[in-house]
Amino acid sequence: MSDDTPQDNTQESAPAAPQHPRHLPIVALRDMVVFPAMAASLLVGREDSILAVNAALKENRTIALFTQKDPETENPEFDDLYDFGIEAKILQYLKMPDGAIKVLVEGQRRMNLHAIISADVRRADADYRDSSNTGTEDIALSEGLLKRVLEKFAQYGETNSKVSDQFPEDLLKENNPEKISDFLAQILPAKLEQKQSLLATLSVSERLAIILEIIENEMSIQLVERKIRGRVKNQMERSQKDFYLNEQIKAIKKELGEGEGERSELEELEQRIVKTAFPTEVAEKAMTEFKRLKNMSAVSAEATVIRTYLDWLLDVPWDKQSRLKHDIRRADKVLKADHYGLNKVRERILEHLAVQARSKNVRGSILCFVGPPGVGKTSLGKSIAKATGREFVRMALGGVRDESEIRGHRRTYIGAMPGRIIQAMKKAGTNNPLILLDEIDKLGGDFRGDPSSALLEVLDPEQNKNFNDHYLEVDYDLSKVLFVTTANSLDIPSALRDRMEIISIEGYTEEEKCEIAKRHLIARITKESGLRKKEWNVSPQVITDVIRYFTREAGVRGLERELRKLARKSVKILLESKARKSVNIRTRNLHKFLGARKYRFRSKEDGNVIGVVNGLAWSQVGGDILSIEAVAYPGNGKFSKTGKLGEVMKESVEAAEHLLRHQAMNFGISRERLKETSVHVHVPEGATPKDGPSAGMAMTFALISVLSEIPIRQDVAMTGEITLRGKVLEIGGLKLKLLAAARGGISKVLIPEDNRKDLEEMPASVLRALEIIPVRYLEDALPHVLEFLPQPIVEDVVAAEASQNPIENAKPLAH
Repeated sequence: MSDDTPQDNTQESAPAAPQHPRHLPIVALRDMVVFPAMAASLLVGREDSILAVNAALKENRTIALFTQKDPETENPEFDDLYDFGIEAKILQYLKMPDGAIKVLVEGQRRMNLHAIISADVRRADADYRDSSNTGTEDIALSEGLLKRVLEKFAQYGETNSKVSDQFPEDLLKENNPEKISDFLAQILPAKLEQKQSLLATLSVSERLAIILEIIENEMSIQLVERKIRGRVKNQMERSQKDFYLNEQIKAIKKELGEGEGERSELEELEQRIVKTAFPTEVAEKAMTEFKRLKNMSAVSAEATVIRTYLDWLLDVPWDKQSRLKHDIRRADKVLKADHYGLNKVRERILEHLAVQARSKNVRGSILCFVGPPGVGKTSLGKSIAKATGREFVRMALGGVRDESEIRGHRRTYIGAMPGRIIQAMKKAGTNNPLILLDEIDKLGGDFRGDPSSALLEVLDPEQNKNFNDHYLEVDYDLSKVLFVTTANSLDIPSALRDRMEIISIEGYTEEEKCEIAKRHLIARITKESGLRKKEWNVSPQVITDVIRYFTREAGVRGLERELRKLARKSVKILLESKARKSVNIRTRNLHKFLGARKYRFRSKEDGNVIGVVNGLAWSQVGGDILSIEAVAYPGNGKFSKTGKLGEVMKESVEAAEHLLRHQAMNFGISRERLKETSVHVHVPEGATPKDGPSAGMAMTFALISVLSEIPIRQDVAMTGEITLRGKVLEIGGLKLKLLAAARGGISKVLIPEDNRKDLEEMPASVLRALEIIPVRYLEDALPHVLEFLPQPIVEDVVAAEASQNPIENAKPLAH
């Protein structure tokens, strides 16, 4: 390949066209560059390179040397080599016992590589590229730069004799800029990229300019190093002086017989401070407080405060970590072994752990498990810690009202302490535990502050890296902690809830409770009660009866209490009668252990009843069937309501009343009957507060039934709020409500059409047990709820009503 760069003929003659050398065997170099007229020792070990050296020895001992861009590349190709290399002459060679060849080469001329020819031996297709230094101005510039370079090199050699000793005197006498520049490029401690750039620079003046810059840079580095060494020396002298003075003070105190016990305690404390891997800021704070402590009397109150503070600094884990486990399959096995069901929850937890394992960063969503008591929220946190190899610490937040419980107390009195977060870190002993913030919805607030606001910093991944406890007075990194929270309801401040990802755990089906009892509860209760497996036997039907007739909950906490009661009574029977080897608990003798049944499994009415509707409700303890009753009596058209209803349910009654008055004739109710009849709506169990936007449809049907005197089917339950136009609105807590309906013997449930999407996540057992009918308008529910359809009134005429009774002429509906 020819050099087509245009030349200025007015200043200098054009250089001769570069000659094309024959294809020389090529050897790739690692971490070194060879320059013309310079000797270098090479150890050739790669197979291709050995073949190239042997070929050169057979020919004329001439070889092409090109440097690799990446020294780790084992078999470099054309793109892996720098463009500029060197033609070298092999002066000496020696074969090593391991098959490698040690050669001494001398650089000849620069070469520009165009391709690599692969034949029996890899050869370089390259051109010679000689230095250009022919112009008058270029020669003058080179001589001036050479003088400056030699001056700087002489100054540099005063502090670096290893480099200056390599410079030969005869080369200096020759005063050849080209040779001197190549020699300096060879011996100066420059980076590989800089040396390769010098090899590729054909202009001697430019080459000298680069060398001058390298020398000046090395001199600047040496100057900085000398300053640093001087500072270190002064610091060592000062430390030695302090040590000498401290030893004198110790000797004086020893002669006076003072401070023996105190000194040994302070020395131990100082050693702990020095050995602890504090962050820089914390280390400075600890040493400052320690020096204050040394100058105080051991019996002073302030010394006690400082000593306690230093103990806390030393006990909090700063750099100790648990080795995390990122095996998702193992985590899945752990979660399945500890919990039955909860498939959606388990899948979300595994996704969370998978993202953290891949990103190698614990920052991310804060999981918040929301659900009724006894569904396994706290035990899920324990399982996550077990699956990931983290230490587990539970921190109960119920009843916490003081902000200092989270942020700590300021060190202004003897009883000051860090906040619960720092206390949890000390308890964990590592800086990456799993901290479970239990019952976060039970946080309070008063004149002492709002602890939920203090938690905003703790649960924010962008802020908790520099969490500042008022007691420690230094920042502590909480970013490695995995926080998990639990709550019974979403009654959480909005700003705090925004920092968490809500995962709902709404409750277990009857089948799931039976499996949980068989797999987990029975075994744990047997062990804790001191029983052996053969000493008591609980049949599966007994577990089912306990669930149906002795508990009414979404979780399994009440079920566990009843099973513990069975175990206690079994232990008592075995101790009273030593001849008895085992206790068998069956359905027929269950009442002897647990007494009379507390609940009825089928809570609906036995027959169809006028004015009684089965509504569905949910609370923090699960779902339940909410019976709504209405009666009509002669009066003045007034509607009244009782049952300790909340504001929302009172509005539902009023909306149902006005909807009924507006569409009374469509339901077979005359306006005269509305005027002459008073209605009383009642929700039983009046002492229990009841509220929520889901009883509107049930309230409306109670009014329709009692005014039209059409019975309501008792095997049907419903949930949904209504508008004044009769549209059924979406509700929440559907799973808990459906579980309550299945548990209460309901066969058909009416839900809002907008809740149809929630059916995809319902347990299969619930969908099999219930016929679920989504409805959009109130009219769509009439055939499913009323025993027969009412006859609409076309004309509101009293005589027509007297001669024709719509109830008697109504056609019964097929059940």
